[in-house]
Amino acid sequence: MSPITRIKGGRVIDPKNKRDEVADLYFQDGVIVEPPSSDSKENVVEIDASGLVVTPGLVDLHVHYRVPGQTHKETIQTGTAAAAAGGFTSVVCMPNTSPPADTAGTIQYIKDAVKREAVVHVFPTGCITVGMEGERLAPTGSLRNAGAVAISDGGKCVQNNGLMRRAVEYAHMFDLPVIDHCEDYALSADGVVNEGYVSTKLGLKGSPTEAEDVMVSRNVILSAKTGGHIHLQHISSKGAIDIVRRAKARGVNITAEATPHHMSFSDTALSEFDTNFKMNPPLRAEEDRIAILDGLEDGTIDCIATGHAPHTDYEKDVEFDYAPFGVIGLETALGAVLGELYHSKRLSLSGTLSLLTNRAADVLRLDKGSLGIGCDADIALIDPDLEWTPQGDAFHSKSENSPWIGRLLKGKVVTTIVSGKTIYHNGSILA
Repeated sequence: MSPITRIKGGRVIDPKNKRDEVADLYFQDGVIVEPPSSDSKENVVEIDASGLVVTPGLVDLHVHYRVPGQTHKETIQTGTAAAAAGGFTSVVCMPNTSPPADTAGTIQYIKDAVKREAVVHVFPTGCITVGMEGERLAPTGSLRNAGAVAISDGGKCVQNNGLMRRAVEYAHMFDLPVIDHCEDYALSADGVVNEGYVSTKLGLKGSPTEAEDVMVSRNVILSAKTGGHIHLQHISSKGAIDIVRRAKARGVNITAEATPHHMSFSDTALSEFDTNFKMNPPLRAEEDRIAILDGLEDGTIDCIATGHAPHTDYEKDVEFDYAPFGVIGLETALGAVLGELYHSKRLSLSGTLSLLTNRAADVLRLDKGSLGIGCDADIALIDPDLEWTPQGDAFHSKSENSPWIGRLLKGKVVTTIVSGKTIYHNGSILA
């Protein structure tokens, strides 16, 4: 049996178990354990966490790892290194790969790549429809049996309401959540930014909030009809948040996530046509940004997910209309979230970390996000007051399309431990 490791003198914050105290934490053979008896303490390895917060490893329900088929943007190795550098020990990867993850074989391919390359836990999702084309249902049962933890069409939204109803019904039969990017294409058309004053001023095609609101409403109706669990990705509009709030009050089986970029920036950030601020849904108006913060504060929005979407510099370095949607976010998420929620005094540190740990894990019923005895030793040591400025060439991700480059953040991961193994420490991947 291996030695016991003692994380000494840190402030242990475990929101799942309502724990917030300066204490020691012990793990052995990849699992959290009780403190050893006094006669066995000579077999203890120590990690000094004085002045740091010891928290469950962060959980991200929304990343794009581009495997298979798009490894020029990201690989399992670089993507999970970025996760570890951000304090994330568990991530859920979307199925919009090349080919899409609409068969058991593709899910197995991803799992094999994860087994070879990953330094954190990776949970795959399968497609709702074949080829993510929104026309025929993918084999939900086969995808679940292959290891998919949910079904989604990635960055696409099923437009056929009847087909979506069947998808939710089948997924409910297999006890799988449905994850949806909410967008009515007839309303969003070719919009590249939020429809409003800024889009008019910049001369860019706008996508109205109603494109999101309509599909959020559709999903609420279908969840209420079927009882199936639908999880709403990167919710961004004030109207959509209000719809979710009222649906939850009625007991509808709906959950929602918000991203660090939608809670940090409004569409005014687009004044210089920087494509690192181009994402879908687009950055909304300031009132929408505030509504996201309010929704996180009152529990309407269940968790925070990065939507980590890597693209190469040559893909992003084009006219705004032609650049792909999406930004990376794993390595900057903690600092951005702490700034908007904890340092702004909207939420306690425990309440803020809960949105990135147990509450995220609970959405997809992942057995993560806890420091309870017997749980996996997935742990992040963080300094919530450390100020730092992200630089593109310092990212562990293969891509650098980040809106936080050159912007001061407050709060950073010092050490990331996955299954009892130190994977990241002070800027370096050790695995």
